[in-house]
Amino acid sequence: MIDFVRANMAPLMFGGLVLFMLIGYPAAFSLSAVGLFFGIAALQFHLIEPEFLGNLAYQLYGVLSNDLLLAVPFFTLMGVILEKSGLAEDLLEGFGQLFGGIRGGLSYAVIFVGAIMGAITGTVAASVISMGLISLPVMMRYGYSVRHATGVIAASGTIAQLIPPSLVLIVLASQLSQSAGAMYVGATGASIVQVLLFAAWVLVLSILRPKLVPALPPEARTLRGRALAVKLVRGMVPSLALIFIVLGTIFLGLVTPTEAGAMGVVGALALAAFNRRLTWPMLWDGMAATMRLTSMVIFILLGSRVFSLVFQGVGGSHWIESLLVSLPGGQTGFLLFTMAFIFVMAFFLDFFEIAFIIIPMLTPAANTLGINMIWFGIMICATLQTSFMHPPFGFALFYLRGIAPRDVRTRDIYLGAIPFLLLQVALVLILIMFPQLVTAFLEPANTTDLNTIQITLPPDQNGDLNAPPTFDLNTPPAFN
Repeated sequence: MIDFVRANMAPLMFGGLVLFMLIGYPAAFSLSAVGLFFGIAALQFHLIEPEFLGNLAYQLYGVLSNDLLLAVPFFTLMGVILEKSGLAEDLLEGFGQLFGGIRGGLSYAVIFVGAIMGAITGTVAASVISMGLISLPVMMRYGYSVRHATGVIAASGTIAQLIPPSLVLIVLASQLSQSAGAMYVGATGASIVQVLLFAAWVLVLSILRPKLVPALPPEARTLRGRALAVKLVRGMVPSLALIFIVLGTIFLGLVTPTEAGAMGVVGALALAAFNRRLTWPMLWDGMAATMRLTSMVIFILLGSRVFSLVFQGVGGSHWIESLLVSLPGGQTGFLLFTMAFIFVMAFFLDFFEIAFIIIPMLTPAANTLGINMIWFGIMICATLQTSFMHPPFGFALFYLRGIAPRDVRTRDIYLGAIPFLLLQVALVLILIMFPQLVTAFLEPANTTDLNTIQITLPPDQNGDLNAPPTFDLNTPPAFN
């Protein structure tokens, strides 16, 4: 029995973690408890030395001193403030009037505004709640299918998972040891494809089932000409300005994501003040929500470091890598299995738990197979966004259920989410087949082979190439 435990410490440790998670014990404390228990067991079985656990202090300090994680509270606070500033309401009204004359016009408005709000807030909760409160009653009033209306609202909110400056991208950048700016750039093409897929589905419905997505009647389109232009400018200009502050400065390399998040908070406060909605209760609620989310992230990350350190010490990373590298199909087989595995795990874990627990186990195998880590991270993010649309566990569906009228059945919300869930899965498959959608936006990697570099030294004054080299500071060596 003892020999069996010694030989299978890594799979037993992984199974223990899964058991704790299925019971429903908090993830942060499950990770720490399993890590410490198996760490003590590994000491008793002489699988690790006591000095090895001394690295735990450095691991925990590395979490608390990670400047990149400061972007999490900044973007969270920015999103909460903007949720209450009326920006989404102005945008939805303007786009609704602009597209209202065509079938599915309100759906297009929800999708495009959801993308803009996702680029501003980076949080699903803010997008889904604001969209649901504003657009769901209007869509139902004008005869839209309840299933389609709830599905498109929930799906438009999940775009915030993939479109920069998503909190998921920040966390994945930290876990994959990549630049958050590079993750943002790589996500650009994928988020555009996601928006186009949603819009294409609305177009198909408007052709095949026009009664589900009717156009607004003429009496509902009250804004025309100058009034419509003014409404669009009022909604768009502040949004575009804030997007440039948050994303443009990162893409241009002027600031870090953390600094951009700080500027985004200042911009959100300015917009709230401009709309005369900057109040102390609103700011207090925003700071409280930010504190809760940030504390959860930090505690989960601390627990994951305890677990991962012991897991690596007992050979867990080699065990996982040997299982995944041997999958049939090479890179494609590994990617398909990984995305399917994350898709299933998203039924039980939220995206923070997946990012901190599952991703570190997959990274060594991805590196061994030579997979571009930015591409890998974007595919993980695209898969993680499906967790918000999973009936019956999707958080976007929970948010929508909480603010939807009582006559909207939960069953309709779940059924309405299925087509958009399938479109999200289609995006993952498209990214696997066409990695250029991610890599084309990235700077080309340095492919210079250092073994081919030759250094030619200048000859001496007599032209003898075999003479001992002499160096003249005014004549630098030539590099070929």
